[in-house]
Amino acid sequence: MKRLTIKDIAKEFNVSISTVSKALNDSYEISVSTKDKIQKYAKEKNYKPNFNALSLKNRQTKTIGIIIPNMLNYFFAQVFNGIEKVANDRGYKIISCISNESFKKEVETIEMLSNGSIDGFILSLAEETVSKGDYKHFQEVLDNDTPIVMFDRVADKLKCDKVVTDNFDSARSTVSYLVKSGHKNIAFISTMNNLDIGRRRQLGYLKGLEDYNIKAEKNLIINIDDNYKNYENILTPIFKNNTIDSVIATDESSAIAAMKVAIKQGHKIPENFSVISFSNGILARHSSPRMTTVSQHGEIMGATAAEMLINRLEDKSKVKKKHESVIIKTDLVERNSTKNIL
Repeated sequence: MKRLTIKDIAKEFNVSISTVSKALNDSYEISVSTKDKIQKYAKEKNYKPNFNALSLKNRQTKTIGIIIPNMLNYFFAQVFNGIEKVANDRGYKIISCISNESFKKEVETIEMLSNGSIDGFILSLAEETVSKGDYKHFQEVLDNDTPIVMFDRVADKLKCDKVVTDNFDSARSTVSYLVKSGHKNIAFISTMNNLDIGRRRQLGYLKGLEDYNIKAEKNLIINIDDNYKNYENILTPIFKNNTIDSVIATDESSAIAAMKVAIKQGHKIPENFSVISFSNGILARHSSPRMTTVSQHGEIMGATAAEMLINRLEDKSKVKKKHESVIIKTDLVERNSTKNIL
């Protein structure tokens, strides 16, 4: 069956193609009666706009490319939800891709989508890309006037819009919270010290200790390779050989491992041992006891990134907008792995 076109609808009502287009887009320039007739006919005949043709004419696809490092990570899933909601509300489609923390996969994805099929990108850097410090594939996209909004893991040297978390301040204030709860021997566990966000959290932890004149102990700063999944094996001897009364972890998995080790070694949570994790995900909510977390508000981050990109795409002024960096403030979500002091 031949696909119905705008030209066919225009012929049916003996009006111009422009009139049909405006009627279908609910333009105020077209009378209500004409709009109603055309829209009703288009619906009855199951009219579908030809986006390829529209993109050639308007030089816009109304499609956004999203590249996420790891969809199994609850935080990234939250960000994706925030992007999708805003994109949908503003009439944009999305093409989502997963880099799986691979530089090569990220480059291939950028090349695949940079053929005119999308208007702009929202992305977070793959771990391997951060390690390499190679951002040429992104710079080429920006040089071709395709906008990029980076979130969470960003490249400081690239001139594009960014949305990040207040990693330093949130770690610093988390230390303060634990000290006010009566803790002094606070361990810091990180599975992301190769990423800037992990390093910023560690610096915030150190500054938090300094605020209370607590000496930072090297043995209590525990960096674990994310690929090594048996965290308990690493933490058990460290907990046994050092005085630790609380933990700040950069992710939920290592936080839960710390909680298990502490309980096995006779600590009672939260009576004499507290655990706090970054990322307010499913694991934290269903752990036993339920985990206090630093919520990074992934959906807000995703929604903010989508608004920034779409606003830039739809900006008709000839003056280029300055690139923005938006910081999303975190909140501490108190549960049963800490004493309630708020």
